[in-house]
Amino acid sequence: MAALWPTRSLLAQIAAAGGELAAKTLTGGATAITLADVEALAAGLRGRLILPGQADYDGARRVWNAMIDRRPALIARCASPSDVMQIVNFARERQLLTAVRCGGHSASGKSTCDGGIVIDLSPMQSVRVDPVAKLARVEGGALLRHLDRETRAFGLVTTAGTVSHTGVGGLTLGGGLGRVGRRFGLACDNLRSVDVVTAAGKLVTASETENADLLWGLRGGGGNFGVATSFEFALHPMEPMVLSGDLAWPYERAREVMRFYADFTADAPDELNMDLGTFRTPDGQMMIGSEVVWSADHAAGERVLKPLRSFGPPAIDTVRAVAYTDVQAGHDKFLENGIRDYRKSGFLLEIDESTIDALLETLRAAPAGLVRMTFQQSGGAIGRRAVDATAFPNRDARYWIALASTFQSPAEDEARVAAVRAAWKPIEPLTHGFYVNAMTEDEYAKVDANYGPNYARLTQLKRKYDPGNQFRLNANVVPATA
Repeated sequence: MAALWPTRSLLAQIAAAGGELAAKTLTGGATAITLADVEALAAGLRGRLILPGQADYDGARRVWNAMIDRRPALIARCASPSDVMQIVNFARERQLLTAVRCGGHSASGKSTCDGGIVIDLSPMQSVRVDPVAKLARVEGGALLRHLDRETRAFGLVTTAGTVSHTGVGGLTLGGGLGRVGRRFGLACDNLRSVDVVTAAGKLVTASETENADLLWGLRGGGGNFGVATSFEFALHPMEPMVLSGDLAWPYERAREVMRFYADFTADAPDELNMDLGTFRTPDGQMMIGSEVVWSADHAAGERVLKPLRSFGPPAIDTVRAVAYTDVQAGHDKFLENGIRDYRKSGFLLEIDESTIDALLETLRAAPAGLVRMTFQQSGGAIGRRAVDATAFPNRDARYWIALASTFQSPAEDEARVAAVRAAWKPIEPLTHGFYVNAMTEDEYAKVDANYGPNYARLTQLKRKYDPGNQFRLNANVVPATA
């Protein structure tokens, strides 16, 4: 009863304003939700229904990227799969625009919406590890840090992104690059089963033996097929301490560093992950550097890394034995919740001389300090899976590249976005597909091309599990017509 008091107070305000709550439909049209319907929905949830005007509404509607500022008509903080089922049925029956939120890290803001309903899974954060079976059961609202902390307590790990406050669900459904992905595969490759509330409001399990077609689609097909309320991941033994840190050189050496990086990573062992990027030191010096993660025997790692240390030598060298969970949280402050971030990205099959030339020129032409470059290594176990083994299509890529701008002031939005777009224009033709977890608005029209030979199968799955396209705020797959 106490939990209902804030909602009841607001319901009184709605009643005084005419008894209806304004909302948006799936197609963007206006609709209204009656006071009685809102009250019945709130009363039937284990979790909370948050409405505009309540004290915690503004906090509840915020997402990671502060450039995204949207106002849902309803935010349902779900505490259980039954809550999710109720909300999905409520939204479907009224054709309400529907967003699904775990960590709120959608780069383009698809984990929220204006005027629709947000299914917020953040109260559902349980992680349970079975160390004997080497499996982890993870609720749909858990963050990567929750997964990493629980699995590391047993000397186990699974691939889990690079920023620890990212949601497990969104990362996994879109593929799931990460620091141990070259050794153990993508997050979605380690997915063994998923509990999903479909557009029909039914809770189903997708596994290799039950609804296997749905599991195929969830391994990289995004949030197209329902709301994932829990995941089961395969885990792998790994030492709690990894060999990790940064090696960096003055930016004047960028060309030779990029050449060396391309050559060195071409045949790198799966146990090595090296990301390369540009950054500025606190005193303003421009640098190019690599974050190194070696996840196996440290003595062997020192031998593998020796050429990196003899190249130069580096101006910065912080590589040492460090807890993997600390490495996973290493970017959290720079990419903290409430930052403003705009980026363009895509996959590269290789880094050749023409790619290096194009990148150096585009960075030279960019306004000073506004654009940074990041390479994230792929390949290894990721590339050894067939393209049609899962929905994730970008198996042949060796690298993921992003040009980004991360900042604090809203006054800089226009200049930062323009700088990144201009820098990306000559780079985009060199890329082959994109990572659906990092899409910008102009890429949503290219989803079919990105999924390539897997797209036709995805459209059939969409027709089966979400024929009305209720779940469209994602890398959207249009349901097949026949």
